Amino acid sequence: MIAAAIVSCEVAFWITLGSGLSLRYPARRPRAGFRTLLAVPLTDLALLMTVATDLRWGAVATGAHNTALFYLGFSLAYGHRMIRWLDVRFAHRFADGPAPERSTGRSCTRLCWSDVARTAAACGLACVLAWSITAWVAAPARTQTLASSTYTWSAILIGAEMLWALGHTIRPRHATTNRSNS
Repeated sequence: MIAAAIVSCEVAFWITLGSGLSLRYPARRPRAGFRTLLAVPLTDLALLMTVATDLRWGAVATGAHNTALFYLGFSLAYGHRMIRWLDVRFAHRFADGPAPERSTGRSCTRLCWSDVARTAAACGLACVLAWSITAWVAAPARTQTLASSTYTWSAILIGAEMLWALGHTIRPRHATTNRSNS
């Protein structure tokens, strides 16, 4: 059930986001697009409520519950930036906005290190959600795996992000002349 909820929320997220941006630019209805984009966080709230309620009603925590917590953490940490990223591209494509700039050199390195901080924040949010749900459910035997696997996955994800940023620090991305700036 939780795996289906994660997939449903992800699909709802992209449909809501695409609808909002399509209303804003191709349909030239910026207010309606803005109101639709305000509904994007509701998909996260629906997933959080589904996970917490499922565990409260007696389910044993699984990897799917943990995946949902990380999905929520990453959605909160990266969501606004991803919406801005897509907004620039929609504006360029449908509203004669400026072309998106590709990050290179030092700005790319700074972006990679800011992603380390965002990933750490996302993992921290997932841990806080795991602790909060564990306390609310009050059944440590059923929710024990949430905390332990959250710590393990946090270490793996932050470590991978740090290696990526370190790679871009040692060898930053250079501007290319033959590629488009998308």
